[in-house]
Amino acid sequence: MSLVAALAALMLIQEPSAGAVDQPTRLEDIDVVGRSLRSMIDDFVGEVAAPNSGRGIARWDNAVCVGVANLERETAQYIADRVSTVAEDIGLSPGAPGCKPNILVIATDQPSALATELVQRRSRAFRMGGSGMDRGGAALRAFQSSDKPVRWWQQAMPVDSETGQRAVRIPGECRNSCTSVKDFAPTISVFSASRISSQIVDNIFRTIVVVDVNQTMNVSGQQLADYIAMISFAQIDPDANTRPYVSVLNVFDTPDIAEGLTDWDVAYLKGLYDAERTRQNGRAGKTEIAASIERTHERLRSTSDADEAPPP
Repeated sequence: MSLVAALAALMLIQEPSAGAVDQPTRLEDIDVVGRSLRSMIDDFVGEVAAPNSGRGIARWDNAVCVGVANLERETAQYIADRVSTVAEDIGLSPGAPGCKPNILVIATDQPSALATELVQRRSRAFRMGGSGMDRGGAALRAFQSSDKPVRWWQQAMPVDSETGQRAVRIPGECRNSCTSVKDFAPTISVFSASRISSQIVDNIFRTIVVVDVNQTMNVSGQQLADYIAMISFAQIDPDANTRPYVSVLNVFDTPDIAEGLTDWDVAYLKGLYDAERTRQNGRAGKTEIAASIERTHERLRSTSDADEAPPP
């Protein structure tokens, strides 16, 4: 992919509005390994969740638009459609054709060179400078030098859950005459002060995914699309050890582990998007997400048992 084409694709991303190797453990084997479902969920959340420094676990608020660059038309359309379908399944609203992408997938045979050039040419698309909006400079350098088949970079915005207004200052922005401190910082009206709950939540607003075409040839289109969906809709640690779990996150090491998103992955995503997020304490937030994932697992299990039951 030419740098010009990549930069052109990046220009289309949507800006935020000002407002030891373990064997995979399947769900049905829980009793065999002697671990509770909740224990495994707690470990999984603790391993993979990668919130920005000092912030809670973020997720998308509503609308997403998927753009795919530098792949054959049919392949690109399939990935965009599949990722959009996953978005709809977890309660998000996929954008219509022609929407401005806020999830941008770029395929290339020179991923490190492309990632480095993109960061250098469009640095603000990767780090806007607001507190708690990204994982920091070290993580961005790792994004540029990664040797993984797929690498990604996300930004999230602390916002007022009541109004959707941005709750962090962006360097260089101000209101009114730009002479008072109040002109440079957002003003949040607190509706109910609490030591337990907070009005401020964290919303993902941009995901940039770089796919190494040379390292993704041995997986299917669905496996690749579902992997992209998993890392786009949740803040996933690129260095997480997910090998003890049957997850699409392991598909590049073990292509036959799953055809796409597993029940484990679906429960994680749906649990994340069903969870209450207004906890002041970050640990309490993870606990609530884990509890929501556990409830989703139980619903999936009940549905599966009902489908397998013989007719009356």
